[in-house]
Amino acid sequence: MTKGKVVITDYGFKNIDNEMRVLQTAGYEVVTAQCKTEQEVIQAAAGANALLVQWAPVSPEVINSLDQCKIIVRYGIGVDNINLPAAAQKNIPVCNVPQYCIDEVADHTLALALSLCRQLTATRQQMETQWKITPPYPMEALRYRMFVTAGFGRIAREVMARARGFKFKLAAYDPYVSAEQMEQLGVTKLTLEEALTQADVLSLHLPLMEDTKHLINENTLRRMKRNAIVVNTSRGGLIDNYALATALEQGLIAGAGLDVFEAEPLPAEHPLRNSPNAALTSHTAWYSEASVPALQQLAAEEVLRGLKGQDLLNRVN
Repeated sequence: MTKGKVVITDYGFKNIDNEMRVLQTAGYEVVTAQCKTEQEVIQAAAGANALLVQWAPVSPEVINSLDQCKIIVRYGIGVDNINLPAAAQKNIPVCNVPQYCIDEVADHTLALALSLCRQLTATRQQMETQWKITPPYPMEALRYRMFVTAGFGRIAREVMARARGFKFKLAAYDPYVSAEQMEQLGVTKLTLEEALTQADVLSLHLPLMEDTKHLINENTLRRMKRNAIVVNTSRGGLIDNYALATALEQGLIAGAGLDVFEAEPLPAEHPLRNSPNAALTSHTAWYSEASVPALQQLAAEEVLRGLKGQDLLNRVN
């Protein structure tokens, strides 16, 4: 006799050994599926006491079908695929795992920014037609550039620590963090308008909400410097990617480094794929050989806390 049932609605890992070890050792049955639709989740989650979710849609219809569920945990930081108000209304805690892959995402963010600042891709393309010891476009030294984060949470602060090592000037926009807190870390607090107009590198580290969706759009792109670079390793919906592609084509900004997109996979016909000033990666910023098992372990441990009625580390609703 088990204590209850945990349903893993979907996963893309090589195995789920960590989850099995944490949950089965505690006396819970673990059932796995690879759900892609609401109906598949409803069917798989029948009788579940907890859900572990990666990409599967957890809609209001799914949540209303849950009659014994004590907790939903998302593998990852974003919870865009889970309807938080519906879960809150049914008093089901939803948790994420924000404490994993912080270093990996910060490293990836700097890698994208530096590759664009130093014009690595553009110089490689230039080599196809001519050999020059100067890059294709004017290149300002990093120590004279302002690196701005939109958001000043855990990952943004690690990004800043790395950017400081390259002697960037540091500033951030975050209405929930005081100027004093930023100043303690050598960072200047900016308004959103100041961040848009002053940034040489604007790196996004915000949750996707109604008031942040398409924060970077046709209007805001026109207010940025012509030599500015936008980097997004946060949530794809923060940027209107079609407006961004147009801005790059028209030279309104100098470049964009993107690991996340509003629609994933990025459509084959999307104009960003053909932009010579865009450095694109396929949502890999989170990944390392260390980050994957850490994510699985931490997610399973949060599920177990929820099942036991213990204090949760990362409730988001």
